[in-house]
Amino acid sequence: MTVVGLDDTDSRERGMCTTYVATEIAAALSERDDVTVDRLVLVRLNPAVRYKTRGNAALAIHIEDDPDVAFSVARDVLEKRSETADERTNPGLVVADHDPDAVPDRVRSFAMDAIREQLTIEDAVTVATDSGYRHWGLGNGRGRIGALAAIGAWAALEDWTYEYISYREPARWGTPRAVDEESVFTAADRGYPTVWDTIDRGEGETVCVPHTPGPILHGIRGDDPEVVRTVANTIESEPVDGRQLFVTNQGTDVHLRNHGSLRFASEPIDGRAYRLEGWVASEPATRRGGHVFFELAGEPPAVGDGAKGSNTPIDETATGTSPRLTCAAFEPTKRFRDRVRSLHVGDRITACGEVSGGTLKLEKFAVRDLVRTERVTPTCSSCGRRMKSAGRNQGYRCRDCGTSAEEKVDRRLERDLEIGWYEVPPCARRHIAKPLVRGGFDGPTHPER
Repeated sequence: MTVVGLDDTDSRERGMCTTYVATEIAAALSERDDVTVDRLVLVRLNPAVRYKTRGNAALAIHIEDDPDVAFSVARDVLEKRSETADERTNPGLVVADHDPDAVPDRVRSFAMDAIREQLTIEDAVTVATDSGYRHWGLGNGRGRIGALAAIGAWAALEDWTYEYISYREPARWGTPRAVDEESVFTAADRGYPTVWDTIDRGEGETVCVPHTPGPILHGIRGDDPEVVRTVANTIESEPVDGRQLFVTNQGTDVHLRNHGSLRFASEPIDGRAYRLEGWVASEPATRRGGHVFFELAGEPPAVGDGAKGSNTPIDETATGTSPRLTCAAFEPTKRFRDRVRSLHVGDRITACGEVSGGTLKLEKFAVRDLVRTERVTPTCSSCGRRMKSAGRNQGYRCRDCGTSAEEKVDRRLERDLEIGWYEVPPCARRHIAKPLVRGGFDGPTHPER
């Protein structure tokens, strides 16, 4: 077999789409006698890479064909279709002459690093050359990073989903898309939960329909290839120029590093995504722009005047010097921010997201243990008024009735959160982030639709 990897053909302003280029390469190759295209693979790489266009996708074509011919045909299509008028577009092509699951360990590791790390062009060129692969690039050839990662992904990854993409007629590219929204919502409801992230009911958006000037009309994602096809085919729209099924790592959370407790984790590094355990150490605060921030600590908060949980052990020896990480739910995450605002100091959670500028940008979080009570100044049993401090270490006293109490008392908190996982809505979901509806999480889930 032959594996063709490609990346970096599109432009933020000028459009195009690497999935479309891969589809054209596959079509050109399949026109030859005795050539079989087994599958097209769409691989989402590290979403924190600053050189990415939109979704940071690389493509691989698994095909029964001569590698020299495949390289020649793919290069010809890339040269014709890539938006190289944009200086930030630097296409890359890598071709391997073996089965998709027969890649060297070094290429398999490269694929995982491309999803979780920041790699260089030199890294890709060295590994591709040492592996005996044909490779080529335009501009600085940065696309060879993604192209090589796409070749290694089939052997490196285990969790796969599907996307069925419908393309527009070329004459319509750059014009408003004509898609009947009601038919999208109806189709999405029929396909759910096997098909996900098609719409956002809370925001009333058709998430599957892009707003960029590229060739995609809509893309339907899910766990079953036949169901995504069915949903796509029932959407009413402008004429469809072509369709293609992709096997993909979208919706898998493979970008997350599981570092366990923040207390024992090494310092989070910008440009990586993490899953971290910790305790809420500051009350969530809404700042200018509607962004919500709080501090995550590596140990429970010390006993004091704040809240405490019914199950969370409060560490009376805590010094406040445990590792801390700022977490944020930014305005585009919409109603997810209300979930974050409902957190309290002392809640034990698992936080997931990318670290940028020293801040973890939340994609989802799990409530492990909720604070159920808070320490408050006691009220007078006679008049019902709040008592006042009687002086340092002298307890509290009602100035009107003379009643007293030695210390603060527990008051039950009404909580809007439950134990389990919460996520950003579909309109704010990253391509690679796993929707809760897919299942497999270590706790109850509260999916967004």
